Amino acid sequence: MSLLSSHRIFTGRVVSLDVDTVQFPNGNTGDLEMLRHPGASAVVPFLDDPASADPRVLLIRQFRHAVDGYLWEIPAGRRDQNETPAAAAHRELREETGYTCSHLEPLTTFWTTPGFTDERIDLFLATGLAQGDTAREDDEVIELHEIRWSEVLRMVRDGEIDDAKSAIAILYAEMWKRS
Repeated sequence: MSLLSSHRIFTGRVVSLDVDTVQFPNGNTGDLEMLRHPGASAVVPFLDDPASADPRVLLIRQFRHAVDGYLWEIPAGRRDQNETPAAAAHRELREETGYTCSHLEPLTTFWTTPGFTDERIDLFLATGLAQGDTAREDDEVIELHEIRWSEVLRMVRDGEIDDAKSAIAILYAEMWKRS
């Protein structure tokens, strides 16, 4: 595939919208609306040793306008300009939960919705947590909860955690714990 042209339609605080004219591998050409995003980081924060029988983790319950309600999530957010994924994970953990961590383990990186956006989210597992103060943005309405790992896995299985990045990160953390 090759990019023939790109036209910026909108630039916002979080995303930009481009219309790209591309030539596909089969030789056809077409216009694609592409939502440009700087990328994000998300972190599964373990309060206890992840290898322990049923460790506690921090989950947030955050109001999301797009779903007109609250979602169970792990701490996450977009990367600032020139910020590394790990630095964003540390920052988002502190801002949303008030906690810092002494160790950050990369889990995976995935494309969120590659049909229309270039957003990638880097997932991490955090240990060695120390409590501090939050620094939430004005539009972040967040409740912080300590939950046992067995309960978190049940919440994913039963669809209570239906935020994709959180479910993926939790399942990757479970695989990491077992390895």
